[in-house]
Amino acid sequence: MNRLLLLLPVASCLLLFSQCDTLSQMTTTSRTTGGQTSSTASPNSISSSEAASGIKQALSQGLDRSINSLAVQNGFLGNAAVKILMPPEAQKVESALRGIGLGSLCDNLIQSLNRAAESAVSEAAPVFVSALSQLTVRDATNILLSGQPDAATDFFKRTTTAELTKRFSPIVEGALGKHNVAQYWSAVVGRYNQIPLVNEKIETDLNKYVTQKAIDGLFYQVAAEELKIRNNLGGTRTTPLLQKVFGYADKQKK
Repeated sequence: MNRLLLLLPVASCLLLFSQCDTLSQMTTTSRTTGGQTSSTASPNSISSSEAASGIKQALSQGLDRSINSLAVQNGFLGNAAVKILMPPEAQKVESALRGIGLGSLCDNLIQSLNRAAESAVSEAAPVFVSALSQLTVRDATNILLSGQPDAATDFFKRTTTAELTKRFSPIVEGALGKHNVAQYWSAVVGRYNQIPLVNEKIETDLNKYVTQKAIDGLFYQVAAEELKIRNNLGGTRTTPLLQKVFGYADKQKK
């Protein structure tokens, strides 16, 4: 329920954008009613406000799905594309322990690392809401017509990575303690150090490692959702606005 409450502002931020500048390559016609002039998109074009609202709607939909798919048990652990493995410098430890029948120690550690990431991802919603509220007409134009399949994801990487890292770090730290990561890590390293002829000490900042992996996994999922909307896979353009805006973008590719 808390996660749902966090995500509610995503939809509300769609109402924040009401600018009516004309996008390049998008023509509009004007009409006068009661002495006032309003801008209406011609049948083969969209207005700037439609483009901005459409992009925000698409992004909020993709973000909602991404966060909900990852911020649950096995959201990371059960997804091979984002599953967090042992840190690179510790993979030789894993190999050595599995080689002597101690794979369960490694499995416990890997599970706890992924549980920590799953706990942290729900904190992403407010950061993305803030980023969406700062989306400009130029941003919307670039995202919609760039031809880059992950243009929206790239926008979020630029505008949210620093804040996500700041927010995720203490959450991950708490989750690492909750899921006994330090205990499992000590057990793994301790047993490894008991292996004859092992002299190299392993020093890994697990908090920093899991924080970065959680962010990487989130952006991977957001990019996948963006691609679905751009290609209308599985009917992901679920509203008339999404169909109109991305239908227009489709025509610009031809």
